[in-house]
Amino acid sequence: MTCHLLALCDWLVEQGVEQVAMESTGVYWKPVFNILESHLAVLLVNAQHIKQVPGRKTDVKDCAWIAQLLQHGLLRASFVPPPPIRELRDLTRQRAQLVAEKSAAANRIQKVLEDANIKLACVASDVLGVSGRDMLEAIIAGEEDAEKLANKARRRMRQKIPQLQTALQGRVTAHHRFQLRILLDHVTHLEALIGRLGGRIEDIMVPFAEAAERLTTIPGVEQRTAEILIAEVGTDMNQFPTAEHLASWAGMCPGNNESAGKRKSGRTTKGSRWLRQALTQAAWAASHTKDTYLAAQFRRLAARRGKKRALVALGHTVVVIAYHLLKQGTTYHELGGDFLERLNPERLTRQLVKRLEKLGHRVKLEPMPDAACA
Repeated sequence: MTCHLLALCDWLVEQGVEQVAMESTGVYWKPVFNILESHLAVLLVNAQHIKQVPGRKTDVKDCAWIAQLLQHGLLRASFVPPPPIRELRDLTRQRAQLVAEKSAAANRIQKVLEDANIKLACVASDVLGVSGRDMLEAIIAGEEDAEKLANKARRRMRQKIPQLQTALQGRVTAHHRFQLRILLDHVTHLEALIGRLGGRIEDIMVPFAEAAERLTTIPGVEQRTAEILIAEVGTDMNQFPTAEHLASWAGMCPGNNESAGKRKSGRTTKGSRWLRQALTQAAWAASHTKDTYLAAQFRRLAARRGKKRALVALGHTVVVIAYHLLKQGTTYHELGGDFLERLNPERLTRQLVKRLEKLGHRVKLEPMPDAACA
């Protein structure tokens, strides 16, 4: 209880304790940490890093072992951001969960439509768009005429009325209408909650607006991605010695697993899944930009290593760029889509010559004058 934790804090202060170490166990460490952090230097430690010898496991022995490691300076504190960042992190993670839940509800709506043989998704790109929702509401209300349902289309969707008339011919029962009503109400409720969370996040992001504006200069990083980056990492980059430390903490680096001179699996380390998801989405968006360094890097890596590995590598680049922008207080400077080619023009020339030779062309290279080379 809170009174017991306050008594513990007073007792530790009376005993002259300056440092406290504790395991991170789910969410149960948070109330203890929140009370002690204002009076003592609290180290939150990953439980995997302080495992006791198996076979002698009790809570008391674990506490003694943690205290012994703390006395010898063998504990590495986990990154715990300040309270404003922690509040922002809770909101962004909850919003991500609601967005995922909305996607699941949308998939269930599609499942019900398929069961009723309504092929709306084959014609409409978004079943839950304005036109799609009007058609769903009409279906729930009991409308079965495909022509009347297709006339609910709006704007560009009206160009597909003939296809809609065919797609909306199905066998809808009262059971299907009941399911669609519940699922559609659920989606509407989730959208309202996501909107409320978005408004609250905007209010909390006011002190970090400048940092978010700098992050949005990175190709592929939009406002929501910037909010997640700030919520997961914070704005004080002094917590991480280098950009490589941040990338490793985020789980965007290859792992090291070598034994007896044999290199085994190099899969990425386990990091923050919320941050990894945001970085991967930003990398995918950056890969589709035009004439940018990140898009050129993705194409070069994807050709050799595949798209998935290229996305992880591009996410690593994005988090390294974000580190330097937050630490130095600068904005992103675009290098251009031909930056990698300009680094080594001779290599590019050799590659192009090989491609021409494969096509059956004979190419003769002439030495460039010194002035041109300069």
